[in-house]
Amino acid sequence: MAPSLAVHARRGAAVLATAAALSTAVVPAAVADGSPSPAAPGLYGTADPKFDSVFRQSLAFMAQSATGVTPARQAVDWLAGQQCADGGFPGYRADTSKACDPKKDEFTDATAAAVQGLAAAGGRSESVKKGLDWLKAHQNDDGGWGYQAGSPTDANSTSIALGAFAAAGQDPAKEAAKGGKNPVETLLTFQLGCDAKEQGERGAFAYLKDDKGLRADNLASAAAGLATRGKGYLVRPPKDADRPVTALECSGDDQAKPKDAAASGEAVDGYLVAALEKNGGYLLPSMPGAPAKPDQGNTADAALALAAGGHRAAAEKPLKWLQSKESGTAEWAKDQPGRLAKLILATHAAGGNPRDFAGTDLVAQLGATGPAPEKKATGGMGKEDEKDDDSVTVNVWWIVGVGLAFGAGIGFLISGRKKKQQL
Repeated sequence: MAPSLAVHARRGAAVLATAAALSTAVVPAAVADGSPSPAAPGLYGTADPKFDSVFRQSLAFMAQSATGVTPARQAVDWLAGQQCADGGFPGYRADTSKACDPKKDEFTDATAAAVQGLAAAGGRSESVKKGLDWLKAHQNDDGGWGYQAGSPTDANSTSIALGAFAAAGQDPAKEAAKGGKNPVETLLTFQLGCDAKEQGERGAFAYLKDDKGLRADNLASAAAGLATRGKGYLVRPPKDADRPVTALECSGDDQAKPKDAAASGEAVDGYLVAALEKNGGYLLPSMPGAPAKPDQGNTADAALALAAGGHRAAAEKPLKWLQSKESGTAEWAKDQPGRLAKLILATHAAGGNPRDFAGTDLVAQLGATGPAPEKKATGGMGKEDEKDDDSVTVNVWWIVGVGLAFGAGIGFLISGRKKKQQL
């Protein structure tokens, strides 16, 4: 059944949260002008916290973890303090003494991002557990997640939720299966196969399903590139030789789709590379009605997804565009912790140096938007790299498990970007 007009309207409102931190497109002046936030000791950034504060704080912690920086206790306390009594997270709540309204205040994306951020910061295992419990309690019957409890499953929220389980070292195919429905397989059903209307959309992910069929969505596709590999936003740099990108092979079969999660990740990477090349190194926004101009947020997410797949050379191309003067990235990210964090995470994952991003120290810029960190990086890798062996083990058995389950004829899909408070 097609999503209702109300669902689309709510998605549009929520996408403003994503735009506020990651894109210059469709952001109202009141959100984008960097107006000071209400008193919020510990919060990164001074822009209006209403839409994206939990998300941008979470991304900041992940970026700092990737670069060996420990966030200030005050900052971690702020994020943990945003959690509602039942474990869910809002986009932002000014008065934490007031109980949350589960039907209005709590969001899948914010909760999943906060779990990833707190897991990266460390020392908040109880908050992480409560967040994962909330995700499991608000999962749809098909195994996926919508942006709020009761909302139709979408690829973006499902992708971020899967990343939360991965960040906590859990296998979502086991820990988050509901009624026999594997959330990874559910996510795969959002991927366009050889029957895509346009050949250039093969391998892409849709954000939602409706009566018009699956429609390629750039941000959803980038999110899927992470989730299909059992990863969240924090991705360690590739150690192996650069892997070539391969597009979905159709061979005349207009019904063909990737056979498992690993193949799904390769297919979406093929889509992202083609889309980036088509535009000269960047992606366009996916939100309906958004101006057809370069989207730095989408582009950074694509670089992160490609790096997660081991495609270092492919990831370096959009990063090179982001570092160019013509991209406008320096101004776009200035004093914006969520955007700075995205650039750091993508650069780090591709094996680059976030402290020399076209001559700019992104790590220092991020740190300047919040409380002084507990310690400053000395050069090396962050916590993600310190846990290399464990991370490899988790990702390998996660993908193998998904592949076996998928052999039974199910599909996994991660698409997405959605409304919410995704910076």
